[in-house]
Amino acid sequence: VIYEIDTVVPPSALDVFSIDANTGEITLVGELDFETFTLYDLNVKAKDKGTPPLLGHCKVLVEVLDVND
Repeated sequence: VIYEIDTVVPPSALDVFSIDANTGEITLVGELDFETFTLYDLNVKAKDKGTPPLLGHCKVLVEVLDVND
């Protein structure tokens, strides 16, 4: 199965998240700021290597908590 981030809302956060294509593990590669955005919506798709390939998708919601206040 190959994993890929399809879309991110807001679109400006596309370079903040990364996904391992083999395991589907999502990691943070940029900074999140509670004052800028409190919620991120990632649409992830997974495709197998069959013929024809089957496609699945899911939504991952990331809520940023302001722990400094």
